[in-house]
Amino acid sequence: MSDWLFERFKEFGERPFLAQDSETHTYSELSQQIEAYRSALAQQGLQAGDVVTLETDYSLQGIAALFALFQLRAIAAPVATVSQTEIEMRREVANANWSLTIHEDHTHTLSRLVDPQEQAPHALIVEVTQSGAAGLILFSSGSTGHPKAMIHNTDHLLNQFAKKRKRRLSILIFLLFDHIGGLNTLFNGLASGALIVTPRSRDANIVAEAIQRHGVNLLPASPTFLNLFLLSGAHRNYDLSSLRFITYGTEPMPESLLLRLKEALPDVAFIQTFGTSETGISQTVSRSSSSTQIKIDDPNSEHKIVEGELWLRSKSQILGYLNHEMSRFTADGWFKTGDLVEEADDGFLTITGRREDIINVGGEKVTPSEVESILLELPEVADCLVYGQLNAITGQNVAAEVVPAQDTDRKALKRKIKQHCRKALSPYKVPARIQFTDQTTFSDRFKKSRIAQAKPND
Repeated sequence: MSDWLFERFKEFGERPFLAQDSETHTYSELSQQIEAYRSALAQQGLQAGDVVTLETDYSLQGIAALFALFQLRAIAAPVATVSQTEIEMRREVANANWSLTIHEDHTHTLSRLVDPQEQAPHALIVEVTQSGAAGLILFSSGSTGHPKAMIHNTDHLLNQFAKKRKRRLSILIFLLFDHIGGLNTLFNGLASGALIVTPRSRDANIVAEAIQRHGVNLLPASPTFLNLFLLSGAHRNYDLSSLRFITYGTEPMPESLLLRLKEALPDVAFIQTFGTSETGISQTVSRSSSSTQIKIDDPNSEHKIVEGELWLRSKSQILGYLNHEMSRFTADGWFKTGDLVEEADDGFLTITGRREDIINVGGEKVTPSEVESILLELPEVADCLVYGQLNAITGQNVAAEVVPAQDTDRKALKRKIKQHCRKALSPYKVPARIQFTDQTTFSDRFKKSRIAQAKPND
C-alpha cells in the first residue's frame, strides 16, 4: 500500500487541501476523516478484496472515503452520476459486493449488495488482493452498450506521484470523480500539497468565480469546455489574474480555437495532456502555448506509432477488463489507443482525431477536427461540430453543426463557410450539409458527441 501518501497528508497538517465556496478543509482534517471512514467501514464488515461502488463527487467525505477504501485494500469503483439506471448498471458491471453512498448532508450509507461468500471473485480481483494493494475500477463511457470495467492496481497508479515536488498551488478540479483525468488531477494535487478547488457546478461563470475567489493557478479542462468558457464571456467578467496554466485533453484541440484562447488569455500557458483510462495520464511537453504539437516524455511509459495510430505501454496501465476481452492490447502489452497522430521530424506529435470518428468519403479519409479548425477561423462561427453523414453514392459525406456568433446573418454565413472551406480544404472535405444550432452536442464530460451514422443526406 502507498503509505508514503498518507504520511504526506500528516506532514502537510494545517495546510488547506480542499475549498468549495467559502468552506475550506485542511490536510489534517482529511487524515482524520480517512481514519474515521476506515474504522467505520471495517466495523460494518467491509474487507480486503471487496468491490465497492463509491457513489459521490468531490468533497472532504468523498475523497476521504476513497482513500479509506484504499487503506482497507478494497476495490473502489467511483461513480459520479445522478442517474439511478447508470448507477445500477455500473454496480452490475463491476460485480460489486457493496455500495457506499455519500449524501449531500455528508452522511453515508454502506449497503451490502451481495454476500462475498456467495460470489466467486474475478481472477483480476484476486490478483490485486494477493499483491497486497487496493484496486480501482474505472468505466468506459458505455456509448455503445454496457460500459467496460477496467481495474487498476492503486499502488501502480499512486506511486507515479511519489517524487512530486511539494509546493503551494491552487488547482481547480474539473473532470469528474470517476474519470482518469479527474483522479489524476486529484492524486497529483494531494501528492504535492496543493489546494484542490471544487466548483459548485461546471458552469463557465461558476468556474470563473471559483478561480477568482480562491486564486486558482491551474485549470485542467477540455477544448469543448474552454470554448464554452470563451463564449460565456466569463474571462472578461472575473479576475483571472492568478491563473497561470490551463491544461487540456480528452479530445483534439482545433488549432484555431487554441489561438482564440491564447488571444483571450495571453498570460496563461496552455499545455496539452494525453492519457487513457487504460494506461493512465502520460507526462507530456507542448511545443508552445499556440501549438497543438506535443511530445510524450514520461519515464513510466513508452509509445510508438503503428499505421498512424498511437500505441502506449505504461507502468500504470490496467491489469485488464472485468467484462470484456483484451483485443486492444497486444500480447506484449501495447495498448492501441484509437488515436490517430502525425509525427514531426523532431518527435513532436499532432493528435488528429479518433479512428472511430474518421469520415470516409468515397475512400478518402477526413478527420473532423481538421474541418472544425477551418470553420473556427471565421469570427462569425462561435462553435461547430463536424461528423459523418450517410450518403448513397460516397458512403459518407461531411456534415457540420454550426453555432453562429450573435447577430450573424445565417444565409450569408452559410455562403461564407462554403467559400472559406473551398479555399482551405480539398473538395471532399468541404461540408456537404451545414445545419445551424444554438449549441453543439456534447457529453456530461464536456467532450463533443459525434453524430455517428446520421440519416442519409436528402
